[in-house]
Amino acid sequence: MIVFPNVKINLGLNIVAKRPDGYHNLETVFYPVPLTEALEVVVPEQPLDAAAEACGYAFSQYGEPVAGDPASNLVIKALNLLKKDFNIPTVSISLLKKLPMGAGLGGGSSDGAYMLLLLNQMFDLKLSPGQLVAYAAKLGADCAFFTVNKPVYATGIGEIMEPVKVNLGGFTIVIVKPNVFVSTKEAFGGIPVKPTETPVRDLISRPVEEWKDCIFNDFEQTIFPLHPEIAKVKDDLYKAGAAYAAMTGSGASVFGLFRNNPPEGLDKQFGGYFYYQTKLKPI
Repeated sequence: MIVFPNVKINLGLNIVAKRPDGYHNLETVFYPVPLTEALEVVVPEQPLDAAAEACGYAFSQYGEPVAGDPASNLVIKALNLLKKDFNIPTVSISLLKKLPMGAGLGGGSSDGAYMLLLLNQMFDLKLSPGQLVAYAAKLGADCAFFTVNKPVYATGIGEIMEPVKVNLGGFTIVIVKPNVFVSTKEAFGGIPVKPTETPVRDLISRPVEEWKDCIFNDFEQTIFPLHPEIAKVKDDLYKAGAAYAAMTGSGASVFGLFRNNPPEGLDKQFGGYFYYQTKLKPI
C-alpha cells in the first residue's frame, strides 16, 4: 500500500506560554499544501533477514538524506507505537524523501501521521479519528494535524484543533528554502512568550493582502537576525508581488501567496535553493 504524505504551512504562529513539560503552547492555523513525499508498506511474501524479523520491519529510504538513526524516524516510531497495542506483522517500508531537512513544513511529522493512517487502513485496526489524533500527538507536535489534513485552528502544542474557514484556492503558492538549517535551540532561544490579543482564527477572515500587517510568525524575531538570508527570501517574495509572505514553522522555509501568477523566472532568482510552486485548489 502506498500513500503520499503532504506538507503544511503555518498561517500565523504565536508562542503563547511555556509549559511545565518543556514544550510551548502555541496558536496557529495549519493549512495543507500538496507538496508530497511517498511512503509504501508491504507485507513480504517471504521472511526477511533475521534482524528485520526481530524488530518487525525492514526500512529503506531514498531521495533527500536524513541524518540520524533510522529507528528515530517518525515512520518507524509510528509503527512501534501501534505495535504496542495491535498485532502487526513484519513489514517492509520504503520512504521517498523530497524535502530537505529543517524545512519547517512538517514533512517528517506528515510521514509519521500517514504511517498511522496507512496501518489503520491496511490492517483494519478500526481506529477512530479521535484515536488517530491521540496516537499522532504522541509522535510530535505537528503530527496530529496530518490525520485531519484540513485547515484548522490549532492550540496547545498543536494537537487541539478546530475547523476554520480559510480557502486559498486560486492563489499560487511559492515555497523557498535557503541552504540553512535552523535548530530547535536557535528557534526557541529568546523567543517572546505572550498571549495574543486577537487569535489568528479571527484574523484570517480578513483579505489576504491585509495579513501582512496583522498575522505574524513569532519565530521570525529570533531566526531572521541569525539567518538574514531567510529574511531576504521573504523580502524578495514581496518584491515579486506576493500578497502575503512568511516563514513557516520554525524555518527555514518561507512561503509566498500570489493572487496573480508570479513573475517568470522567479525560480531562477532563487537558484540553488529548494523551490516549489503550484496553484492551490479550492478546499
